[in-house]
Amino acid sequence: MVFWIFGYGSLVWNPGFEYDEKLIGYIKDYKRVFDLACIDHRGTPEHPARTCTLEESKGAICWGAVYCVRGGPEKEKKAMEYLERRECEYDSKTLVDFYTDEDSPQPALTGVIVFTSTPDKVNNKYYLGPAPLEEMAWQIATAHGPCGNNREYIFKMEKALYDIDHEDDYIIELANEVRKVLEIVGAGIQKEKELLGSSHIPLKTQTSPVKIFSLPEAPAVAVAAADS
Repeated sequence: MVFWIFGYGSLVWNPGFEYDEKLIGYIKDYKRVFDLACIDHRGTPEHPARTCTLEESKGAICWGAVYCVRGGPEKEKKAMEYLERRECEYDSKTLVDFYTDEDSPQPALTGVIVFTSTPDKVNNKYYLGPAPLEEMAWQIATAHGPCGNNREYIFKMEKALYDIDHEDDYIIELANEVRKVLEIVGAGIQKEKELLGSSHIPLKTQTSPVKIFSLPEAPAVAVAAADS
């Protein structure tokens, strides 16, 4: 048995579970939006954070990382239970095709799991819906919770996408708007510099050649030994 999980938010830089293989690539007809509330990690019920979810968008592509978990039912169950606790604000699991080659119409993987949320404020209590860019920036700049502040989340996402050479213009634009708010309120500038340095990442509308990453051999041997 084996399953693959696609990460497009914090899973890109912090999966947090034991996996056996990692690939960089994208899914089609989805885009990132900051329309989901987080009330227990980087926000509170009184002041929810805004976190990333996916919105269906014909012709769009969303780059991220896919992780493979194999090694038997117990290992897979442990990983999925961890993911379900962590992604508790997401009320759906969707199966998608995953691509690594921009020039190939054939997916590298099918049946990949991705956590998504229903865009319905009535039936999904965590769905905030869209808002003006400036309003979202103020919310992200000022929200914080037990796991940290909301602005750190978007800055880390911006850097993670830069590191895999597939920046998202929407994320860059929103992150830069958050920086403007921080300049106004006079907070968080030093943390931003620690995460990204003093210069901002420019908007990038052209995609770059795909990169594929695998786990180093040493950890793979350790996993195999544990399974045996």
